Amino acid sequence: MPPIRSVPMPRLATLLCLLLIAGPLAAENRLPESRAEIQLSFSPVVREAAPAVVNVFTSRVVADRPTPFAADPFFSDLFRNFGRAQPRVENALGSGVIVSPDGMVVSNYHVVGRADQIRVVLADRREFEAEVLLADEESDLAVLRLEGAHDLPSLPLRDSDEIEVGDLVLAIGNPFGIGQTVSSGIVSGLARSGLSIGGGRGYFIQTDAAINPGNSGGALVDMAGRLVGINTAILSRSGGSNGIGFAIPANLVSRFIEQAEAGAQRFQRPWAGLSGQPVDAALAEALGMDSPRGVVLNALHPESPFRAAGLGVGDVVLALGGDPVNTPQEMLFRLSAEGIGRQIEVSYRHRGAARPQTASVDLVAPPETPPRDPLTIRRQSVLAGLSVVNLNPAVVQENALPAGLSGVLVTDPGAIGGRGGLAPGDILLQINDREIRSTADVAAAARKGGRRWYVEYLRNGRRGVLRFRV
Repeated sequence: MPPIRSVPMPRLATLLCLLLIAGPLAAENRLPESRAEIQLSFSPVVREAAPAVVNVFTSRVVADRPTPFAADPFFSDLFRNFGRAQPRVENALGSGVIVSPDGMVVSNYHVVGRADQIRVVLADRREFEAEVLLADEESDLAVLRLEGAHDLPSLPLRDSDEIEVGDLVLAIGNPFGIGQTVSSGIVSGLARSGLSIGGGRGYFIQTDAAINPGNSGGALVDMAGRLVGINTAILSRSGGSNGIGFAIPANLVSRFIEQAEAGAQRFQRPWAGLSGQPVDAALAEALGMDSPRGVVLNALHPESPFRAAGLGVGDVVLALGGDPVNTPQEMLFRLSAEGIGRQIEVSYRHRGAARPQTASVDLVAPPETPPRDPLTIRRQSVLAGLSVVNLNPAVVQENALPAGLSGVLVTDPGAIGGRGGLAPGDILLQINDREIRSTADVAAAARKGGRRWYVEYLRNGRRGVLRFRV
């Protein structure tokens, strides 16, 4: 039996101290074995953030037509005496987020964009009338100003580029009008784009925190009570939450607020002047790339700032401002989050080049060339009331149209609107025997007149034709 060695007291005390320290650390690093060991509460975050989330009540007056043919120019005379349109009031509700103590509120365009009256109710039941400072259907954002408000609770905005998949988040809003409600979840995905929700430049944070009708315009906050996004949409067959919700990133919200504070009449996005497509596996192989990533440029406008920076057709944009981009929507989001008047560094792969290159791109407003030359037909004609403008890069961007279009855009269809007729946003291609390249061509066609009419137009990428006799 080996001799028993004594341990000096100072060394024994040191060992005991190490055991006492290591014990709690080991317990902290192990997984909890039961629900009883999990004592997590979001109440501190809710107490901090919830007072800045408001209920938004809207109303607007709409006119119900007594017959579906009343708007049709060919039946309007027949149904003229069947009664006038009867006004009715539509009410809706949603949520909003106070972002400044003096009463600036961010919500969704689809909540307030077409409202005649807006009433905002705070968590403490105070009520304010609100006016819209800036609204944009494409980004689905709106900024309101509360009348007579001051010293209100507000949420700070977080840099949404810092969030990661798996981060804990809370969705705060007013679902179904039952009152303020909080749901928890995680960030399920980033850079969600190309979805059939929101506008043409949709780019979202995905979360599994429950977002239900009425939550639109509410806050998605992190565990520090900072705004990371504005809740805007869900993917659902039933209309309720299925754990697939989407929020507009705070970085775009921040740029939107800046423009609202500056008094902008419309949300201005930097102009790219290009069209492109994601690089898939087949395209990557054809381009000699080791993996599919980035956006290959298919066309560039002669005045495109990317062309001015040295990029050309066939180049692959890999990153903007250091952030990887893999879809055209992601590119446009990155540009919008920067703002006009700045520069952004673009990393791209030139045709046939082995290594990426970098260039600085000036972020500019879309050019107004050719001039819009707005026209409204006022003479007695089947085209009476038709309003059109020339297409240019600014008009194309404002109306979320595909890049490269030219011609004439319908802003008001006038007499040939209604059932089966023209609609705002249509692009006129031909009237009778005249090809339409400018508003002057429309004026000439109206002057010429005729008994038989042929109108060809483009709507959502599809050609349509109107044929009629007068």
